[in-house]
Amino acid sequence: MYEEYFGLRERPFELAPNPRYLLMTERHQEALSLLKYGIGERKSITMLVGPPGTGKTTLIRAVLSALGNAESAVCVCLTNPALTRAELLESLAREFHLGDEAGRSKAVFLAKFEELLKARRRQGLVTALIVDEAQALPADCLEEIRLLVNLESDVEKLLPVVLVGQSELSDRLNQPENAAIKQRVALRCELQPLSVTETAQYIVTRIKAAGGVPSQLFTRQAVDLIHERSHGIPRTISVMCDNALVTGFALDQRPVGRQVILDVCRDLDLEGGAEPSPASEPERPAVAAPHAVPEPEQRALPAVAGAAARPPSELFGMFRRPDRTWFPR
Repeated sequence: MYEEYFGLRERPFELAPNPRYLLMTERHQEALSLLKYGIGERKSITMLVGPPGTGKTTLIRAVLSALGNAESAVCVCLTNPALTRAELLESLAREFHLGDEAGRSKAVFLAKFEELLKARRRQGLVTALIVDEAQALPADCLEEIRLLVNLESDVEKLLPVVLVGQSELSDRLNQPENAAIKQRVALRCELQPLSVTETAQYIVTRIKAAGGVPSQLFTRQAVDLIHERSHGIPRTISVMCDNALVTGFALDQRPVGRQVILDVCRDLDLEGGAEPSPASEPERPAVAAPHAVPEPEQRALPAVAGAAARPPSELFGMFRRPDRTWFPR
């Protein structure tokens, strides 16, 4: 719809968990490394938790892609674990190709499953189970997964398990009745909402991956407001940006400015506090003419841990000259 207008090959803010659009912040890189390590080293349980919309499922897809390309692991991912105990075993029997009889009989399932795991181990392959939305696991299914973790040889686990879920998953494992499965958690990582600088990097990364030029799509003020109203949640950022580009296309506005974001926030019921008057916060284009700019333009954003601080204007294709003028790259 708006791709040609903004010079894009494709829509950059679709909600599909495409690993190509994953922004690797320091926390995401740490989580990706822990997940790969937990699976590759056959750790009993690895946990990944975080608020809704912070990119957990996309990170899982990145792990599956990396392990699949290496051809060193066979992973099964359950994306809807709200099942009965019988349905869980039936799903696992189907996903691991154990046959219909294994789906009907737990005894047959366990015998065939252990045989499969040992055969793959002899081939040098890791077999792993990943459970997305694990906070929705019924208690009896959580217990079944704990029992599957117990499948092991004399020296190592045969089935590393990754539990991925919202923060409620941690609360569930802290309950006394789940102490046994919590004791088997060998690794744990947590995703958090993006900082203001990471929000700008997230938008830039997705626009560039879609073939666009970030400075031609959003102003700096628009990006600041997107972070404020989204609270740094990547899924909400994507929804806001996609709606803003549709509106910008309809209004023939390029780059999209702060007022369009305000309109989108009202439509999406993402209202915030009182808005500053235009006089106190003048609109600043993403690409400015080469002349001196007012002092507010010089405000830098907080740094991402381990990386140099960069203002959003630099992220959007700009750099600052010593004489305080802006030039396009």
